[in-house]
Amino acid sequence: MPVTFHSAPTRDLPAEVLYRILWLRSAVFVVEQEAAYDDIDGRDLEPGTVQFWAERDGEVLSTLRLLTDPDGMRIGRVATALSARGLGLSARLMTDAIARCGAAGIRLDAQSRLAEWYARFGFAVDGSEYIEDGIPHLPMLRPAG
Repeated sequence: MPVTFHSAPTRDLPAEVLYRILWLRSAVFVVEQEAAYDDIDGRDLEPGTVQFWAERDGEVLSTLRLLTDPDGMRIGRVATALSARGLGLSARLMTDAIARCGAAGIRLDAQSRLAEWYARFGFAVDGSEYIEDGIPHLPMLRPAG
């Protein structure tokens, strides 16, 4: 069965899809990366938050969320199932999310080891490295325009 790509405001998602997105995020960030943190932070339910995901046969293989911040847009929670890495799924979701932002500036907080990957999409480091949940991160910005 082929992989299909989707996006929708969180509030419009069927419960099963939202569950599968949150399960994947937990599997990657909490279990695999051993970072005990509050993934369900309330931002998924903010007006304007859009979930992007790739699925095959009902299984969410990759996901990210797009938030509206006071100073522009923010991409976060980029996660891909271990079994689906290397297939370009997150790259496709990034491209879709960036397109949805139009000319707006976009921020994200990248795990430092992935900064070069995000640079492929026009993001540049925009601050000092910091540690979050034991993992080095870099703030990154894709300027407006």
